[in-house]
Amino acid sequence: MKKFLSYFLMITMAACLLLTGCNASPAADKTSDATELTFWTFNGLHEQFYAEMVKEWNKTYPDRKIKLNTVVYPYGQMHDNLSISLLAGKGVPDLADIELGRFSNFLKGSDIPLTDLTSLVEKERDKFVEARLTLYSKNGKLYGLGTHVGTTVMYYNMDILNKAGVDPDDIKTWEDYREAGKQVVEAVGKPMMTIETTDPNSFLPLVSQQGSGYFDEKGRLTLNNETNVKALEFLKTLIEKDKIAVTTPGGNHHSEEYYGFMNQGGAASVLMPIWYMGRFLDYMPDLKGKIAIRPLPAWKEGGDRSAGMGGTATVIPKQAKEADMAKDFLKFAKASKKGNIKLWTVLGFDPLRWDVWDSEELKKSNQYTDYFQNGSHIFSMLLEVKDEINPIYLTEDYAKTSDLVNKNVLYEALKIRSKTPKEALDKAASEVKGQ
Repeated sequence: MKKFLSYFLMITMAACLLLTGCNASPAADKTSDATELTFWTFNGLHEQFYAEMVKEWNKTYPDRKIKLNTVVYPYGQMHDNLSISLLAGKGVPDLADIELGRFSNFLKGSDIPLTDLTSLVEKERDKFVEARLTLYSKNGKLYGLGTHVGTTVMYYNMDILNKAGVDPDDIKTWEDYREAGKQVVEAVGKPMMTIETTDPNSFLPLVSQQGSGYFDEKGRLTLNNETNVKALEFLKTLIEKDKIAVTTPGGNHHSEEYYGFMNQGGAASVLMPIWYMGRFLDYMPDLKGKIAIRPLPAWKEGGDRSAGMGGTATVIPKQAKEADMAKDFLKFAKASKKGNIKLWTVLGFDPLRWDVWDSEELKKSNQYTDYFQNGSHIFSMLLEVKDEINPIYLTEDYAKTSDLVNKNVLYEALKIRSKTPKEALDKAASEVKGQ
């Protein structure tokens, strides 16, 4: 009886949730012979990309036209809706976006409800940044195609660095960065960087650069290993001892408080992925022409100078009504050269296929290249570091672990400093293990 009531509740919840979404927006020629695909996302920008790719598909394959019905839900609701629809076996979309922090929730157990997409990239796999394929894989099978590499870089405010007499090209290692930061604080009186305490983008890249993460390739928890502890201690040192960094206003680099702070020249640099370029354009207009992009400092000479951060992958549920057509379309949209070029021209994202990074389309001037000092050379720089991006391994506990880092570890170790970095990471590791 309890199982029946539980199942009935799930069905009821699914019906309620699915009815509360935003109206679907069709993105195709309204022809009667078009195959209708349903796409769920939480990001309206992704809707723009897929609308563009539907147009390209219908021009390329006029005898196999698609009508894409896109539904944009709030972030949490979309992921909940997808989970419930898969469990209930009703209302399942043909395509859906799943954000990195939630992706591991859909990889639990042996009966994964997502279609194996390995065949979409296998013939040209060497043209993709492998770390970002590994990210959405389990047991060697690919279950999602990402939207960007998320190549992590340092954005430098050249107005501040020039006043301090600092050349970003002289910053090769994190020790160089510390010394430059001291020079900036002494000369200009502003912090060298801001460090997030509610998001992982200041911590996880430093860990990934050293080949570490929350889990290793065998799925073993490494959250509180020596490498991660030292990385968190390094960030604490920048704030507490060196006094060249401050915790980010608003907690992360997506807060209104931070945007206002940085737009007014609040700090000399910010560590974020390439996809963050759009945030500068949208929320920090006064910095146009002042920001230069460079690789991350390495932990040692010749060390890795980047990491792959953030991400959203498009998946095809096994229960999708039009799974075969969805698979063909997804390959066209995200695995082809044309689609990867569109990821840059439409969204301003660094495409998964590195072999388009030196294409003429990516060299053309646009709003992104015009904003940054070295905008026309962005992809030349990214090509230099593409092989220095290490994989991040998702496990069934990744979402829980990531939440603990974002909500507890960073706050306790860096913001209120109620625990040492080791204590904060040890506590979180124990919670993951259920101890």
